[in-house]
Amino acid sequence: MTISHITKQQARLVHLATQGMLNAPKQPATKQDVFSAIRRMGVLQIDTISVVARSPYFVLFSRLGEYDPKWLDELLVEKALFEQWAHAACFVPIEDFALVRRRILEGQRESYFGSWAEENRGTLDHVLETMRTNGPMRSADFESEKSPGGWWNWKIEKAALEYWFARGELMVSRRDKFQRVYDLTGRVLPDWNDDAVPPLDEVNRRLILNTVHTLGIARPQWIADYYRLKKKVVPPYLEELLGKGLLNQVTVEGWSEPALFAAADAPLIQNAIRGKLTADYTTLLSPFDPITWDRERARQLFNFDFTIQCYTPAAKRQYGYFPLPILHNGALVGRLDAKAHRKDGIFEVKSIYLENDAQPDEELATSLAHAIQRCAVWHKTPRVVLGENGSLIMLQMMENTLAM
Repeated sequence: MTISHITKQQARLVHLATQGMLNAPKQPATKQDVFSAIRRMGVLQIDTISVVARSPYFVLFSRLGEYDPKWLDELLVEKALFEQWAHAACFVPIEDFALVRRRILEGQRESYFGSWAEENRGTLDHVLETMRTNGPMRSADFESEKSPGGWWNWKIEKAALEYWFARGELMVSRRDKFQRVYDLTGRVLPDWNDDAVPPLDEVNRRLILNTVHTLGIARPQWIADYYRLKKKVVPPYLEELLGKGLLNQVTVEGWSEPALFAAADAPLIQNAIRGKLTADYTTLLSPFDPITWDRERARQLFNFDFTIQCYTPAAKRQYGYFPLPILHNGALVGRLDAKAHRKDGIFEVKSIYLENDAQPDEELATSLAHAIQRCAVWHKTPRVVLGENGSLIMLQMMENTLAM
């Protein structure tokens, strides 16, 4: 079957299938499922905001349902995963260490520090020597006052640790109450040899192919963002991969230029065309979920205009501080502003905002209420409290469901 054209809805289904988000989990999650989900995504973005569960844990919940968050921490300690800058700060499967290592050795993050490194060489040397002597350390193990401005107002030793992390001299060996515990790369991975690092040309090629596979269907302009490649780097590799038959083109309803898919994913796209892919899952997404972190991709694929509101000045926020996109049966139908009150066991739904084309009917209200309740129970804040902002009709219908 030659694949020449698909609808936008079929493209959405393929994307959700490659992200593991078409259907609800069929059985309780295991630690292996956590690893498999990260491998499927390629990277799991890290963010420290904890209004609800911190983003990496929440992204996994969206895909797996109830699971034990400690499994993610254990996979890091067991070296099935490592931390490094990929899309942003991310957990990455250890099998991709060589690809990310090449980018570290090329100085992809070192330039971020600019002249600061030379101006603070003494502190840098002191911190690294202390690490060599003392073993694994947190930023909190260095006593210092915060340095003014820059780098989230880090103290100077924290900035030094992050510099050596960006240089590849340090890795994150584990997390202690979500704080990074750093150690020398040679102690974390004693058998590693940089001779195993492929050339940058091969790294770029593999990351681009990985991206297209992970997205399922990709417009050329989406590709650079996933692993934060420079935009000008991508086009020659696309031409090469198309020429080798590793990528194929397909026209998509409403898009002016052909999209791309990995040749290995042709059976999945054929299933979408034949109506064999169905979306019947309702869940909440982290703002840093791969499905929504690229604003242009979310708009073009889902007609969903999403901004991560926590970085927007308070006066300009439309949907609260940390709105969670709502995925319902293959569409992004709205966003929910929530806050977990852990000490009180309360999951507060401050407001719900639906997209203009989303119908506030009983089916959506019931599905969303159950999704919220599942999230609240997993989060150990099982009492759901509904606010009075946003879609009042939806809130009223959900209140009836939650009261049952």
